[in-house]
Amino acid sequence: MAKPTRRLPPLRALEAFMRTVRLGSARAAADEIGLSPSALSRRIGNLEEFVGKKLFTRARQAMQLTDEGHQFYEAVSPHFEALARAVEGQSENLSLLRLHLGVLPLFGSQRLFPRLAELRELHPRLHIDIDTGPHLESRVGDTLDAAIILSRGPDRSLHAVRLDYNKVHAICRVEVAEALGEEPDADLLAKQTFLIHTELPASFEAWKRAHGLDDLEPAAIDHFDSGQLILEAAAQGLGIAIMHDDHFRRASDRRLTNLYDVEVESPYSYWFVCKPTALEERPVRLFHDWLVKAKL
Repeated sequence: MAKPTRRLPPLRALEAFMRTVRLGSARAAADEIGLSPSALSRRIGNLEEFVGKKLFTRARQAMQLTDEGHQFYEAVSPHFEALARAVEGQSENLSLLRLHLGVLPLFGSQRLFPRLAELRELHPRLHIDIDTGPHLESRVGDTLDAAIILSRGPDRSLHAVRLDYNKVHAICRVEVAEALGEEPDADLLAKQTFLIHTELPASFEAWKRAHGLDDLEPAAIDHFDSGQLILEAAAQGLGIAIMHDDHFRRASDRRLTNLYDVEVESPYSYWFVCKPTALEERPVRLFHDWLVKAKL
């Protein structure tokens, strides 16, 4: 005897609930679905009646998740996405989802690309155009849907998610470190060339300050616009690279070592940025949600 089919919740009501939670605004969810706020509220009311739980508190124009609403979202969200993926996989009428993403090359090669297969498996219709050009932040909302940038703090008009906290290291060829010794020597360091990323000048100032070398004037400072090339230049013995510890660790290059053993907080962090309204677009939202959970 066939098992009776489980009774499904009203799917339109479930969609209204999920969009309200993810967009953080009932008005934004109503606009995206093409409903009035009152119609959206009625759909969510139907869902609450179906599950027998109060999912939101309502005060004036605001809707806030209750504790039971949080629990319901955490339980249902993965299955809702699985249902969406299953439908996408069986529909020939759905076109590819395309994201125009700005990424710094070193973050892309060390942290993003090693994990992109996971994203492709989750969302096979999501395809990403990668842009490694300059001025990524200023192009978000224009030629870019979103970007991963290194910044002291993104523009406040952007939706921003901080992806990490970093330490600044002086990285050089092993033989260079052995010649300079285990303690900072201002005279020896003054004869060196330092390798600095063009867009991260404050890192060198932070490193000098932490080592009591505020007045250090090296023989030369060579500027690069590529972290990958800075690491290779240091490995070739062309200078001392001022870089984030994460890049040094992930490079796993035996030619390189950290100069001295002092913890230096970096002024810069990696951030995911996009226009707030871009989160309403499915490609941006899918990538954003995966990135936050992936913790690259």
